[in-house]
Amino acid sequence: MLAAALVSAPGNEAAAQTLAALPMPSAGAPDLGHARPIVGWVEFCARYASECAVDASEPAQVTLTPRLWQTVTGINRQVNTSLRAVTDQEHWGVPDRWDLAEDGSGDCEDFQLLKRKLLAQAGLPRRAMRMTVVIDEKGEGHAVLMLRTDRGDLVLDNKTSAVLPWHKTGYTFIKRESQDATAWVSLGGATAPTVTANR
Repeated sequence: MLAAALVSAPGNEAAAQTLAALPMPSAGAPDLGHARPIVGWVEFCARYASECAVDASEPAQVTLTPRLWQTVTGINRQVNTSLRAVTDQEHWGVPDRWDLAEDGSGDCEDFQLLKRKLLAQAGLPRRAMRMTVVIDEKGEGHAVLMLRTDRGDLVLDNKTSAVLPWHKTGYTFIKRESQDATAWVSLGGATAPTVTANR
């Protein structure tokens, strides 16, 4: 099984995230009402409807066990080290295109969409894994994957192989996919980027 192979791989920069080092419990990111989705996401969903569908019968969060933590950190690290980072402008000739990085290249959202696909194949509920838009340390739009857990919301990011609690990333959180419908919710950030086009 792919997930078993990924989690047994030796760690690198995120090696400190061991089975004994589950994140401390913390509050999740607050939903503050409806938000407009990113155009790239809308177009992605038109091409890959099953990747965006919300199944209300799935749990909205997961219980973070040592085994699940190992799966999450392993897949995050594996995707980060296996894809070539390239902007959508370089890759596709457009400012923002969300994709599954099936050709081995992509930018931030493509990394996260592939992680979500692999984590779903490993048994995690898609409803607990939400694509999220932030403003990064450069003041640019950036996409991360938010995993909603009983220990708080955790962030998988292509800029680091460490899986961090959302409030420890240093990012301004703008919006994320809703866990209740094929829509987006606001996370309170004041400025919403129109694209998530950085690597």
